[in-house]
Amino acid sequence: MERSGHFQRRNPSHSSPSSSSSTSYRQSAHSRSNRFAKSAPNSVGRRISGHQEPEAAKNEPSDPPAIAGTCPFMCPEEERAQRERLRDLAVFERLNGNPSLSSPSLAVKKFCRTITSKQVRASDVRPLPILEDTLTYLLNLLHSAKHPFEVIQDFIFDRTRSIRQDLTMQHIVNDRAIRMYQKMVKFHVISHYKLRNHSSFQDASSLHYLNLEQLTKSLTSLFDLYEGESLSLWFRHVPSSIMRSKEMCFARELLRFFRFGNYKRFLNAVAAEASCLQYCIIEPYVNEVRALALAFINNGGYKLHPYPLAHLSNLLMMKVSEVESFCNACGLETCTDEEGNKLLPMKQTTFCRPKGGFMRYGLMGLDQFEDQLLNCAAGEGE
Repeated sequence: MERSGHFQRRNPSHSSPSSSSSTSYRQSAHSRSNRFAKSAPNSVGRRISGHQEPEAAKNEPSDPPAIAGTCPFMCPEEERAQRERLRDLAVFERLNGNPSLSSPSLAVKKFCRTITSKQVRASDVRPLPILEDTLTYLLNLLHSAKHPFEVIQDFIFDRTRSIRQDLTMQHIVNDRAIRMYQKMVKFHVISHYKLRNHSSFQDASSLHYLNLEQLTKSLTSLFDLYEGESLSLWFRHVPSSIMRSKEMCFARELLRFFRFGNYKRFLNAVAAEASCLQYCIIEPYVNEVRALALAFINNGGYKLHPYPLAHLSNLLMMKVSEVESFCNACGLETCTDEEGNKLLPMKQTTFCRPKGGFMRYGLMGLDQFEDQLLNCAAGEGE
């Protein structure tokens, strides 16, 4: 997803915005600042639908000028001091575990829902280099084994929203901002997968919903940074080299298999070609395709010839031990022959998709992705 290499790590507690960096992102913001300042879904929707702004809206005052942030730390000193007094420090921000003591190298600015560029001071806003360092620091926390993923995800979830808020208030629109948004989208994609499949946390469903909401918003803003317009028009301007790229060809091929119900080629293509990040996006649809395959086999088989679950295992690319559970989840019964082989009787009329959704079933050949997920989210994988 990224379009360039990695950044060199800087120490957020000692970094200060250089004049060249400040000039660069202020100049890059100037040409498209008003457009990006309104990069919420509603503004994108107006562009896609082709609706024009009312005449009255054209006469309204323009957005306030962009702020040039000067905060040299991951968290403004005043906010850090206040949160120390209130004991409002996340576990990752506590110095030596003390809930009322932090440091510039640990505290990270929280997201504030009601703040506007008219209310904030430049000293409370982090310039682009500090935001880049802060994002790198946050994503590196994904490697921590001291806390459950839900705890890590919740902290990064809030602090990346604050990063996006600082980017928006400064109207930063350049390739460096795009790379940051790409990394944040990756984080939400990985979180979507892990919260959906691996979480035992009691509030996991709400975390999953909120994460999906922020994934959508991040993608909307990223699309806007890509000079967003309707997809049909956008595709016309995509360079042919990108349209012919391996990733684009794979995505279009997989979509074609899905639309035509070609379950065998869909599953084989996913197992053979999907990257770690691609699989996290595709995974929710794998069981839907499997259910389609099971419906075809159930309806198209001979009633007197039950289908061996061992064969079904190869077709659905599932472990034999999971195939029976999957059949039962779809309302189908299984049986055992005299030799102890598990079978699926044909022409059952009870087929249905589970109302609560499918439980998690792996895809044979992709077990290695489990070890790559965190590296992928931290920007080290595809």
